[in-house]
Amino acid sequence: MKISVKPKAGAGLDLSPMLDVIFQLVLFFLVSTTFATLPGIQVNLPQSTTAQSTELSGITITVQADGRLWFNEQEATLQSLDSLLSEFDIGELAKETYPVVLSADEQITSGVIVGIFDSLRKNGFGAVSLRTASPK
Repeated sequence: MKISVKPKAGAGLDLSPMLDVIFQLVLFFLVSTTFATLPGIQVNLPQSTTAQSTELSGITITVQADGRLWFNEQEATLQSLDSLLSEFDIGELAKETYPVVLSADEQITSGVIVGIFDSLRKNGFGAVSLRTASPK
């Protein structure tokens, strides 16, 4: 006597293609999203209509309206800026081309900015960008 075994008709649904599509969508949105790291120090930047965007990598020097100076996220003075710049390790990169972004409040005098530029030049940094705001 022969016994035949019939396969059960299942109502299961294969979800692996749908999970592949969802994974691809998540990867697409993660890669296409731009993350801008803006400093947490509040300054009122001067406006410029001809400004071009640059990367916010490298060294960031911020000067607030009350004259407080920040070297990256570390509070500094104009006198201590020389030592901070000389001790800053950039690895094997050239200091002349290492990016430095200067974010100064629009109320800061040019004397403070010239002092910062002097410190940067004394320590060999040459690629300095002034951060501005675009008009509203």
